[in-house]
Amino acid sequence: MSPRKSTRKAQAEAPAEQLAPAPPAPLFTATIDVRWRDLDAFNHVNNSNYLTYLEDARLQWLSHVPGPWFDDHAMPVMAAVQLNYRRPIEWPAQLRVELFCERLGTSSMTIGHRILDAGDHERLYADGHVVMVWMDPASGKPVPLPDAIRAAAA
Repeated sequence: MSPRKSTRKAQAEAPAEQLAPAPPAPLFTATIDVRWRDLDAFNHVNNSNYLTYLEDARLQWLSHVPGPWFDDHAMPVMAAVQLNYRRPIEWPAQLRVELFCERLGTSSMTIGHRILDAGDHERLYADGHVVMVWMDPASGKPVPLPDAIRAAAA
């Protein structure tokens, strides 16, 4: 058997907890209530609202960052998002949104995220990451990450 096939076989036989290591301690945790208006015709949270929950959690985190994290020459924009929908969210629900620093670049930060049930932290609704880039709004060019963000993400 080739090394590649034996590795695949070992992975297939390994318990799930060995394949997916536990995430690091969250950078920030937000609690968000699901609203009735978040539901779609199938009576669960519309997929677009997951992004709103993540945005709310990022803004809550940023509001706790000591020091300036934006000004007239440096503002964050979302450059990319990767979101895995693991299970539908039904109403009523209270969510726990965990944010993690996955990577700090020169002008960007990759923020990992998990959306969980606030009462059952084993119930994972979604996970993934976003890439936030700090840009000069006048020029549209990337600028170095603010020192406050570097310190808060360390």
